[in-house]
Amino acid sequence: MNITLLGCGRWGSFIGWYLDKIGHNVTIWGLSDAPQLIELKETRKNNMLSFRESINITSDLEAAVSNAQVLIISISSQALRSFMQSLIRYNLKGKKIVLCMKGIEATTGCRLTQIVEEYITDETEVAIWVGPGHPQDFSNGIPNCMVIDSRHDSLKSMLIKEFSSDLIRFYVGQDLIGSEIGAASKNTMGIAAGMLDGLNRSSLKGALMSRGTREISRLIKAMGGNELSAYGLCHLGDYEATLFSKYSHNRCFGEKFVKGEEYGLLAEGVDTTKALVLLASKYNVDLPICTGVNDVLSGKVSAEEALTDLFLRTIKPEF
Repeated sequence: MNITLLGCGRWGSFIGWYLDKIGHNVTIWGLSDAPQLIELKETRKNNMLSFRESINITSDLEAAVSNAQVLIISISSQALRSFMQSLIRYNLKGKKIVLCMKGIEATTGCRLTQIVEEYITDETEVAIWVGPGHPQDFSNGIPNCMVIDSRHDSLKSMLIKEFSSDLIRFYVGQDLIGSEIGAASKNTMGIAAGMLDGLNRSSLKGALMSRGTREISRLIKAMGGNELSAYGLCHLGDYEATLFSKYSHNRCFGEKFVKGEEYGLLAEGVDTTKALVLLASKYNVDLPICTGVNDVLSGKVSAEEALTDLFLRTIKPEF
């Protein structure tokens, strides 16, 4: 298939490398002044991978879109709306859009597929690609399982057939709401885990995993999804990569935040946390961990006070 990666960060570039490796015709697109694209064009390498000559690397968005059967978007979630406003200038009729990104719009609480569907017609179908794993691990040959979900069953089947390999096994998602909310909210739990690491309270990560999954399941159910999705690959299944890995941007951000150190890299969980608090109010769902993390990030309380209140002081039934 002719596949274009829109975004040349660590995920976008890895996916381009991966899909080329399993036999697809791949184009990687990025902004002309993006350091990642400049490096790819000049060296055909980044800090993880070397890219074969068969991969087309470009900053020409019109050409990248027009030649593609499938467009995979991998950018910052908060930039998706403005990017879609640029993308619809080109003919998207009959193309498939896959979002390989995790987040919720901070100002509206919209899921990412909802944003995309505001700008496309029924002739363009959209899916998500979520689940555990870091590009650093995949590029070293360490396999994992992921999920593809969509409102369109035929699209899910086609993508799983075309994208599966010994490196990535795909499961069929059956709950788009749960898959999106679960995938996004695990980044908030990653920030909380980093805060625990920074406070030398890593032993509380077990409680964080248990209680975090439970509160996100409540939100998914209130939004009309299947609460069991929180216990699947989109959320709980991604905790190892997000709450423990040295590669997790959100965990590293949380740790440095409580230590008063600058991180400097994108931590999607910051804006996602704001969105989750918005959704908690909209759907009248108690999200104590998400609210606590948001209070710490906004400077209302200290991390030590918030996390102690969450895990060590309150007396309440477990279920």
